Amino acid sequence: MSKGKDYTHIFNQIAIKNHTTVAEVRREMELAIRMAFGNPDPKIQDAWAKIPYKGAEPTPEEVITYVMNQARKGNKDVLPGQSLQ
Repeated sequence: MSKGKDYTHIFNQIAIKNHTTVAEVRREMELAIRMAFGNPDPKIQDAWAKIPYKGAEPTPEEVITYVMNQARKGNKDVLPGQSLQ
């Protein structure tokens, strides 16, 4: 887990809403990040390059932190094909 922000409350809310466990939520998020991070599309790779992370790929916490910071700045187009609406 990242040593940055603790978003346990977010994982808990998602788990409760989806009738699953926090561990499953984290696993699914990590899988989604891994799949998206490996997308060869240059636009997608450019978007991922903007996300600061410390390991081989971003953690769920690092992605959440980045998306939240972008939302605070009013940037609704955080990743190509995705929108914070």
